[in-house]
Amino acid sequence: MKVRTESSVSAVVARTRRSFGVLAVAAAVASTAVVSAGSVAAQPVSGTSSAPTTGFVGADGSSVVSVTPAGGQRYDVVVRSASMDRTVDLQVLRPADTSVPRPTYYLLNGASGGEDPSSNWPDQTDVVPFFADKNVNVVIPKAGAFSYYTDWLADDPELGRNKWETFLTSELPPLMNAALGTDGTQAVGGISMAASAVLMLAANAPGFYSSVTSFSGCANTSDDLGAAYVKLVVEARGGGDTDNMWGPTGGPEWLANDALLNAEKLRGTPLYLSTGNGLPGFDDTLASARIAGDVPDLVNRVIVGGGIESITDHCTRVFAGRLAELGIPATVDFRGPGTHSWAYWQEDLHRSWPFTAASLGI
Repeated sequence: MKVRTESSVSAVVARTRRSFGVLAVAAAVASTAVVSAGSVAAQPVSGTSSAPTTGFVGADGSSVVSVTPAGGQRYDVVVRSASMDRTVDLQVLRPADTSVPRPTYYLLNGASGGEDPSSNWPDQTDVVPFFADKNVNVVIPKAGAFSYYTDWLADDPELGRNKWETFLTSELPPLMNAALGTDGTQAVGGISMAASAVLMLAANAPGFYSSVTSFSGCANTSDDLGAAYVKLVVEARGGGDTDNMWGPTGGPEWLANDALLNAEKLRGTPLYLSTGNGLPGFDDTLASARIAGDVPDLVNRVIVGGGIESITDHCTRVFAGRLAELGIPATVDFRGPGTHSWAYWQEDLHRSWPFTAASLGI
C-alpha cells in the first residue's frame, strides 16, 4: 500500500511514533435563484457550455459567488458559507457528458486543506485527466486547513471560525446541485485528516452519501493514540487549540466525533478503507519523480511519512475489526508498503473508483 506526505513535523511525529511503538462563466444567470437547503436535484445545465452557473443563493444565505474556467472541464468556483461568514474556494471537474444530470463526488484534501499546490488533489495527482472521461461532477474544496472538517465549539485565534460539517453537508450540496444540474446523488472521500473526517460526516448524516472512501485515516480520535494524532494536526501543525474544536481532551465532544465509537451510525453506508503500512514503497526512492534525487526529502518521506502511515495502518485495522464485530460491511485495502504521500493516494483513487462509481449508479 502507498500514501503521501503532506508536510514535515519530524520531531512531533517521532514522539508520537515512539509512544505508538512503531507508532463568469460564459454567461451569467440573469436572475438570482433561491435554493432550498433541503433540495438535492436540479435541471441539467443547458446550452453549449458545461460551466457551472452562478447566482444561486441558499435558504441559509450561502451562495455561489463566482465561476472561472480553468481549462477543459475544470473550473475554479468560489462559494460563500453563511455559517462561517467566509468564502471557500473549490475546484470543480465537470462530467464528460453534461446533457443529463450527473452525480457528485466530494473529494477532500488532507491536513492543509489543499490550500497550496504542494498538498491538493489537482496539483499532486492525475485527478483531472482521470475523471475527464467519467460522468461525474468532482468537487474539491481548497480550504479547511487543520480543521478536521468538523463544527468547532468556538472560534479559534489562529484558525478562525470552523463550521465545516455544516458547510459540507448542509450549505454546499444544494448550491452544487443547482449550479451543476446534478442528479442529487453524492459520495464523499478524503485523505489523512479528511479520511477521518468523512467517516463522521457520513455517520452524522445517515443516507446522505451513497458511499465513503477513506484513505490513510484514523477513525479512533479520542483514545490516547488518536488524540495525539489529532493534536499533531491541529496544534503542532496548524497552531490551533483542540479545546476550541471539541473541548477538553477526552470530553463528550471528543467521544461524539470518534468514528470508532460511533461506527454503528455507519451501518447502511458503503465504506472503502485503505492504508499503507509505513514501510518504503514503490514511490519512496531517490529515482521517484516526486523525490527527484533529493536525499533530505526522501529521509523525511520515509521517517515522517512512514511514521504517520504506520499509525493509520494501526487505526484502520482497529476500525475494520470493529466494523466486522458489528457486522457492518466494508471494503478494506491494506496495501502493504507505502508512506503517507500522494502517489499512494492517487493509486487509492484509481483502485476505489469502481466501488465509488457503483455507489453513484455510474
